[in-house]
Amino acid sequence: MAVCVAVIAKENYPLYIRSIPTENELKFHYMVHTSLDVVDEKISAMGKALVDQRELYLGLLYPTEDYKVYGYVTNSKVKFVMVVDSSNTALRDNEIRSMFRKLHNSYTDVMCNPFYNPGDRIQSRAFDGMVTSMMIQARRGKESLVARAPGAWSPEEAAKGGAEDL
Repeated sequence: MAVCVAVIAKENYPLYIRSIPTENELKFHYMVHTSLDVVDEKISAMGKALVDQRELYLGLLYPTEDYKVYGYVTNSKVKFVMVVDSSNTALRDNEIRSMFRKLHNSYTDVMCNPFYNPGDRIQSRAFDGMVTSMMIQARRGKESLVARAPGAWSPEEAAKGGAEDL
C-alpha cells in the first residue's frame, strides 16, 4: 500500500523521507517534490477555510499509472505526503486519513522532544519505527520483501520502542 512517506517543512525542504522498496527511492523523492505544487494550490484555494478547518487531510493530490499521491497539512504548514501503490483497489479514503493521523501524532511526539531542534531532519528511531511498521502493516498480505536500511528497526522492535527513543 504505502510505498513512500515524507514529512516536508513549511519552507518545502524534506524533514523525513522513507520509501520501500529502496530501488525506486529517487522516483519517489521526485513524486513527493512534484506533489508540493499541488499541495500549495489546494492550500491557497482553501484560503481562510483552512484556518477554521479541523480536518487537515487534502485527499488525492494526483494519480499516476502505478501510484497515487495523497497529502495532509498541519496547522503549522508542515506537509505529509504519502505515495500509495495503485494496485491496491480495496484502499479506502478513511484508511489513508487514519494513517495520516497516526503520522501526525508521531510527528507531534517528535516536536515535543526537548532535544529536537525544529527544522532539523527527523532522526528519531521511534518515529522511523512507527513509519516502517505502518508501511509494512499496510503491505501485509503481499509477498514482497521489505528492504531495510542497516540499523533500521523491524516492526517488532518498533512496537517495543517508547518515548525514550525519541
